[in-house]
Amino acid sequence: MATSNHPNRARCDYAVSSMANSRINYGTAREFSWHPEHKQLLLLPILATEISLIAARGLYDSWQKRRNYLSVVKALTYAHLLLLVIAFFYQPTELISRSTFILSWVLSVGFTCLARLGVDQSVAYVRQQGAVCYPTFLICRPEDREKAVKLLKRENCYKLLGWHDVNALATDKSNLDTTLEQISSLGVSEVFVCSWASIKSRMFLYWKLRNAGITLHILPIDIDLEIIDQTLELKMVGGLPALKLSPPLITGSDFLLKRGFDFCCASVFVLLAAPLYFVIALVIKLDSPGPIFYKQTRIGLHGEPFKVWKFRTMVTDAEKLQKELEAKNEMQDGVLFKIKNDPRITRSGSFLRRYSLDELPQLFNVLLGEMSLVGPRPLPLRDVENFSEHHFIRHEVLPGITGLWQVSGRSDITDFEKVILLDVTYMESWSLLLDLQILLQTVMVIFAKKGAY
Repeated sequence: MATSNHPNRARCDYAVSSMANSRINYGTAREFSWHPEHKQLLLLPILATEISLIAARGLYDSWQKRRNYLSVVKALTYAHLLLLVIAFFYQPTELISRSTFILSWVLSVGFTCLARLGVDQSVAYVRQQGAVCYPTFLICRPEDREKAVKLLKRENCYKLLGWHDVNALATDKSNLDTTLEQISSLGVSEVFVCSWASIKSRMFLYWKLRNAGITLHILPIDIDLEIIDQTLELKMVGGLPALKLSPPLITGSDFLLKRGFDFCCASVFVLLAAPLYFVIALVIKLDSPGPIFYKQTRIGLHGEPFKVWKFRTMVTDAEKLQKELEAKNEMQDGVLFKIKNDPRITRSGSFLRRYSLDELPQLFNVLLGEMSLVGPRPLPLRDVENFSEHHFIRHEVLPGITGLWQVSGRSDITDFEKVILLDVTYMESWSLLLDLQILLQTVMVIFAKKGAY
């Protein structure tokens, strides 16, 4: 009997031994597991990572970079994603929970941006009162003085105590000594020099200012203020500083993103608006004799001509009659042709133009890649022939059905230079979000019937 029970006893002893070993191993594991009270230690790597990424992106450097809140949000987001990856590989369930991660990100972004905004606003207010500003002296040509002063005022941290004509320093060294004495007597801490090459004794000026503990800035005054509004990058070329401006035009991946967005939106709208196309075509056919669609040669990307499609809103011989109406053109410079109460417009055409329904067939131009939903409006050959040289910049991007011109006044803008300014502003500031904003504003402008004729 004892012999027959021996295997069972062995199995029981093995089970007890296994359970004991499991308890030992479990206890040992608990000794090395992450306890809840240790989670406070996570603050150290979180803070270190966030500060390191913010510093790496240069967000502690200067006044302008400090106010780039989008870069601050990106840096904090990257830091949290990095910590999330680390947590996933080491203790995915015990180290950090999803709610803790989200709350940490929200609080980090919120408090950091609020703190920076508070400091920035406080410093800006104090400096507006004339305090905490650097006493500054300006050396430039008389014709550049106003522009240089405007640049310094935009920084809101300089207090201009005086200025001197750089042309005087280019001819006589004694004038340079007098200027240096004036700078020292005023208690200046920073000097801005425009037209650096015009100064005859440049190294003498540099060493004198350096020995006096005065910071010297060389200001490239020849750069337009519009360009300075864009993001600049300082790059060393052969030991000399050079300003790098990234091309603002919509190219490369930006073009592919914009093209994909245009194609998808145009495809969906054409399918949904098919009944509306049919109704408009029927109304045009019943209202006046002639074709339903109107095709006109316009100038598109890189100056290439293409046929733009529109619903016909004028009589069939409208182009011939335009020559007789040129004297009534309401555009100031005559580049474009616009008149109110144009006698060539049909009854149905007046309604279609008021709500911009005549532009709907241009969605086919978008599908063909000849146009974009948003961009500078393509103009007829007659208008392009009157262009000045700087007007052709608008042909460097795909023309659009709508644009900043349309949402900023449409036909109420009678100065073509303002049209060019709006087009260039769009090209330099392009983003997919800007396209969405213009499309939404276009809908509002259409229903308000503002500037449409």
